Amino acid sequence: MPRGRYSLHDPHDHTPLGEEHFHCAPGSSGWRYVSQLTSPSGDHRGSVDLTIDALGRPIRLELHAASWQVRGAALEGVTWVRTDPTGTEATEGNVPAHAFTGTSPAFLVATARLLRLAPGDPAKRVRLVAFTDPVLAPRTLDQAWALLRSEAHTTDSGPLMVDEYQVSELDTGEQHTVHIAGDVVLSAPGIELEDLETPPSQFPPD
Repeated sequence: MPRGRYSLHDPHDHTPLGEEHFHCAPGSSGWRYVSQLTSPSGDHRGSVDLTIDALGRPIRLELHAASWQVRGAALEGVTWVRTDPTGTEATEGNVPAHAFTGTSPAFLVATARLLRLAPGDPAKRVRLVAFTDPVLAPRTLDQAWALLRSEAHTTDSGPLMVDEYQVSELDTGEQHTVHIAGDVVLSAPGIELEDLETPPSQFPPD
């Protein structure tokens, strides 16, 4: 069960946003990721709890940030309920999308698992619902993912396979690179892996 810590920052001006302390593990029915988020001053600022099935579809999502809460799952596309800080009102949303996304590295692992790309495959388009900080406002976006290469890197615990993805934002044309090893993000815009207590878990072969 990988357990570690990511540092988060604004991908444009590199302003520190805090840290995400996580643990995750694959199982017979899929993969689960749980994390707690802290501000740059160390204060608690939210949490992430994501479970995907064996095909990479979100079967349970729970987000907390600034007293806002979102619960969602894959249902007729993706469906979610967003609750306001007072708890007096809840709004439900549904979009014909494939999955969810956001600032957490969990969503990058989940999207890669959903798309199941191989090096040299054509880029795949995916529609996602993003929940943006700090109030978890939903926004639908389209991306294209391509797996540029998979390379084995030597580590103290044996070879580590690292996948390098190119992700394109289809509404702006912006492109960025994401490096993933198993179920851990090594680097991505706004994300750096600072500490990892155990090696990444590998997903079972398709």
